[in-house]
Amino acid sequence: MNTIRRKAPKSFKTERLCLRAPLKEGDGLIIHQAIIASIHELKPWLPFVQDIPTEDETERSWQTAYQKFIEKDYFRYLIFTKERNEFIGVASFENVDWHIPKCEIGYWINTKYSGNGYMTETVQELITIGINQMKFNRIEIRCESTNVKSRAIPEKLGLNLEGILKNEDRSADGSKLTDTCIYSITP
Repeated sequence: MNTIRRKAPKSFKTERLCLRAPLKEGDGLIIHQAIIASIHELKPWLPFVQDIPTEDETERSWQTAYQKFIEKDYFRYLIFTKERNEFIGVASFENVDWHIPKCEIGYWINTKYSGNGYMTETVQELITIGINQMKFNRIEIRCESTNVKSRAIPEKLGLNLEGILKNEDRSADGSKLTDTCIYSITP
């Protein structure tokens, strides 16, 4: 089956934010600093921060992410405030399947900026781009059932909770089985 891999915008803006693909050398440093500043809030949910990555590891991860962006397999964005150009977090189209086409949206935020509606604003714009520009037929947000802050975003945006998969995954540290909520939106 021949599939069309659509281009994602390399950058876009919302009312209060600017998002861009990881294009600049040194992006790894600002991401690394945000991970360190937010480690206690991120560690329960994200496997990649169980051991704090080095600056070089973070930089390499973002170089790989940009290569996947070019290949149209994975689209990760850095999020900055418009007003002060402060880095606040990351959001992405991930697990892209161009045969459907569908994707998942993933995100994390620097704790310092949590509670301001920035991630909800970001995810709303990603959904709009995903449906109108990328032509995804399905967009999902998956998160652990106990991750109340992450669940609040798709719930606030009116995504459909399709179900909770029991014992579907392992916790970020691998110590126990967890339940996964699957939220979705379709055009």
